[in-house]
Amino acid sequence: MKQSFYRVFIELTNNKLTSGFLRKFSTSRMSKILIQPYIKAFDLNMEESKNTSFPTLHALFTRELKESARPIHASESELACPVDGVLESNGKMEKDIQFVVKGKTYSIIEMLGSKEMADKYNEGYFMVLYLSPSHYHRIHSPIAGEVISQFELGAKSYPVNKAGLTYGKDPLSKNYRVISEVLCSENQKHVAMIKVGAMFVNTIVVTAKEKKLKKGEEVGYFSFGSTVVLLFEANSFIPDEKLQAGQPIKVGQFLGKLH
Repeated sequence: MKQSFYRVFIELTNNKLTSGFLRKFSTSRMSKILIQPYIKAFDLNMEESKNTSFPTLHALFTRELKESARPIHASESELACPVDGVLESNGKMEKDIQFVVKGKTYSIIEMLGSKEMADKYNEGYFMVLYLSPSHYHRIHSPIAGEVISQFELGAKSYPVNKAGLTYGKDPLSKNYRVISEVLCSENQKHVAMIKVGAMFVNTIVVTAKEKKLKKGEEVGYFSFGSTVVLLFEANSFIPDEKLQAGQPIKVGQFLGKLH
């Protein structure tokens, strides 16, 4: 019953008209009146911010940080966290190329849009990293490597928070998403980085123009809270044994070893 009510409510409120209005408002000068209340409500650490004044709420959402704010702690053979957020779920994928989050089974074939691409990650490892509206929204490369493909899928914008993952209609494989597949320089294995749009403001901007990526460099940003899913080939990644679902994470943090 709760799941059915939740889905009906989301379908009624989450449409192009609502999304368009919120996007237009957040990028307008009128939204500036909400900047200070937003900073206070979410207790944002503005000492880390590169700028302290913002013309719109969207500018605050997508703010850049000072270079010293997110040092890269991972070495060449290690994975650096690509975003600030929460480690929502992680683990080994099953033989039929799927994983479970909040009781829901996600098909990697559906998430990536092709069985050929998904087959690379059969029995591999996954991480789901959630960004709330309070987090820094820019995305960084977790590895050094080369982008071998990048494309968009999906059109929905269901919530990707805990309620959305629990009661929503498969948001990780239905929502609008930008998928980047990178060939890792360290182990010559593939890593898929799936950037998933969130409720209402379904915008993902890619800022990296070159195919060659350096570990830690910015590759894009979300316009609101969202999610990044990382997929690794089998026997190519060993997670940090200290990682636990629900723990906060930050850009540049060591998440595990590439091999």
